[in-house]
Amino acid sequence: AEQSVLTLRFIDSLNAVAAADWNAVAGLDYPFIRHEFLHALEASGATTADSGWQPRHLLVYRGERLVALLPLYLKDHSYGEYVFDWAWADAYARHGRRYYPKLLAAIPYTPAPGPRLCVLEGEDRAALRQRVMAALREEAERCDASSLHILFAEEGEAEALAEQGLATRLGAQYHWFNRGYADFDAFLTGFNSRKRKSLKRERRRVAEQGVTLRLVAGTEIDDTLWRLFHHCYQLTYAKRSGHGGYLGEDFFRRIGATMPEQLLMVVAEHGGDFVAAALCFRSSDTLYGRYWGCLREFECLHFEACYYQGIAYCIEQGLARFDPGAQGEHKILRGFEPVPTFSNHWLRDPDFAAAVARFLAQERPQIRRYLRESRELLPFRKN
Repeated sequence: AEQSVLTLRFIDSLNAVAAADWNAVAGLDYPFIRHEFLHALEASGATTADSGWQPRHLLVYRGERLVALLPLYLKDHSYGEYVFDWAWADAYARHGRRYYPKLLAAIPYTPAPGPRLCVLEGEDRAALRQRVMAALREEAERCDASSLHILFAEEGEAEALAEQGLATRLGAQYHWFNRGYADFDAFLTGFNSRKRKSLKRERRRVAEQGVTLRLVAGTEIDDTLWRLFHHCYQLTYAKRSGHGGYLGEDFFRRIGATMPEQLLMVVAEHGGDFVAAALCFRSSDTLYGRYWGCLREFECLHFEACYYQGIAYCIEQGLARFDPGAQGEHKILRGFEPVPTFSNHWLRDPDFAAAVARFLAQERPQIRRYLRESRELLPFRKN
């Protein structure tokens, strides 16, 4: 009887759960929900109360055994999320209400769709989801959090959460899909002539500037390369947003030590000197482009390092998909297909909840139309 009793527990640090227990439920394939990845964020200071990402991970035990988990944070801002709710926060402020803190189930700084509520095989997923949602609503009350948000869940999970009373928000990203291409040229044969020439010209332009690229497996990334890469990452963030990025060098070194088999670095060199790099993660079927930085600007190098090298790697390795990160309509012309993303939202205040639900109901058809129309911009020949 004791083995059938479920207990739910919120923890404020991943140190409170053994990596082996967490990973037995979360799995090791999707890299961003691994204990090693999330712990590296926490241990390096990227997800702490001071950074506005206070861990509140939910664990579900059956007896002594961990059977379900949800990565969860108490947030006092909306940075690093990529599903934008600033307007909602502003509406709360205009009505004299506090939007923060809020509860957020997401992978910090990582807009990569994937599993969120993880359940051990053999458990009743629907029943556990119901228990988890009840516990999350109670925790929101206890923390005086305005709301609960589950970002970038897989489509089936998002639909199940909608049945639990969470409003669904659609978004758009651009992913590359492997249609069984023999090599990069085989991928290009599907392009119309003008777009194919344009892409080949971009690749040629990189070589003409004397830039060479090489792929470095995670196990081969040494201290010097991590230092150079992080310097790049900081410079590029500072140029784009005025700050040095969310992630410290310590974070990258930690994942390099604990999960190197899921890392791939694309390194660009000029005259034998390091000039840029892109860091990717991989699962058994997907490549994830995550971080990019350069010391010097070269024409078309970003496209080559962040897109074309990844596509070639997926073809060579037989990976089914390449998720190069959020945003960027320019990806469509390079063969990345528009796909929907899903997030789910629950607000404690019934009036605000109703207003947000109305807004999302109006927004969804617009996003679907955008996805349809974007597909018309793909470079592939019309059959």
